[in-house]
Amino acid sequence: MGAGVIFSAMLRMAIGTVCLLLLLIVQNNPLPWHKKALLTYLAISVQIFGAMMAVYWSSLFIPSGWVSVIFGLTPFMTALFAAWLLGEQSLTVGKLLSYMLSISGLALMFVSAMDISISAIQGIAGVLFASFLHSISAVWVKQINAKLKAIHQVTGGLTLALPVYLGCWFILEDAYWPVDMPLSSLLAIIYLGIIATAVGFVLYYFVLTHQPATQVALLTILSPVLALWLGNYLNNEQITYKVLAGTALILSALIFHLFIDRRQRTRK
Repeated sequence: MGAGVIFSAMLRMAIGTVCLLLLLIVQNNPLPWHKKALLTYLAISVQIFGAMMAVYWSSLFIPSGWVSVIFGLTPFMTALFAAWLLGEQSLTVGKLLSYMLSISGLALMFVSAMDISISAIQGIAGVLFASFLHSISAVWVKQINAKLKAIHQVTGGLTLALPVYLGCWFILEDAYWPVDMPLSSLLAIIYLGIIATAVGFVLYYFVLTHQPATQVALLTILSPVLALWLGNYLNNEQITYKVLAGTALILSALIFHLFIDRRQRTRK
């Protein structure tokens, strides 16, 4: 029996946590533990555990390309939360039009999922929930405004999230340690732990610290198309006309949203 979903996610986060803690020790750069720092770590753990686990679970039911396309709705959710909690001007007429386009694209994805199975609809719902958690986490971090270094933010968030991963592994997978994990799977987890977690998360929160939450969320604009075609090429994942149409609408909404943002900044 190979590695379970929770074990894979837990091991990835453990590798990332160890790498960052070792780096802080070498730098003699201890984690801050004041109130705002703790709140920031909690906010980040919502994304590191909640959003990530929802994505891992959803990937059991829908193709990887779909996951990225639906997660591409994150900028719109982030804009709504930023307008509500941070007072950012993200609910203009042009942006509302982009939201309508994105919802139309999502509706087409749902229709395509109905042609496949009920579990595919569950997968889409799971990714939407992950996108919700990711967005609320980013806006919450901006609202706290603890002015922490990115490496402190991520290390603190991982430190809080890792015990929850361990608990889920014990409860839901009976602490099963795979004895016949393929080398390719192990290398993939190590890569995700070092590069995607330790390096990628720190870079993401570095950008989030210095840019508006809605701008950072637009970094997802290229992921849907790339993931969709890579999934088709590497995993033989089916791409229907409805999926293509839904993807086109969501990407059009993202591009339109980006165009509106640039126009607003130019006027300012």
